[in-house]
Amino acid sequence: MPRVVHFEFTAHDPDRAIKFYKDVFGWTFNKWEGPEEYWLVNTGEKSEPGIDGGMLRRPPEGGTTVNTIEVRSVDDYIKKATRSGGQITMPKSAIPGVGYVAYCKDTEGNVFGIFQTDENAK
Repeated sequence: MPRVVHFEFTAHDPDRAIKFYKDVFGWTFNKWEGPEEYWLVNTGEKSEPGIDGGMLRRPPEGGTTVNTIEVRSVDDYIKKATRSGGQITMPKSAIPGVGYVAYCKDTEGNVFGIFQTDENAK
């Protein structure tokens, strides 16, 4: 059964958000060397329950928290989501060396991600 494996949230002021989450929860942030301003968020030890996430600068149109669900095939789940009344908000995109991701909107307007691991993604 596909499960939530990653979360993302946005921030107007990433430095301020990093300080807040470090002070409150002890989370650590590492800037990702990709095309966007993106920070990987470590929320604890891998041996403990929970998931890690990411933070990005909030775009002008706003942003929300997005939970990403790992699936075997992004293409298959795009079809399932749209057949069930959902919409695609970001088409399938490669994360080089990591996998593929797409964002969808459910029938209630909630955005979620779907992710497929593939080290050969380009």
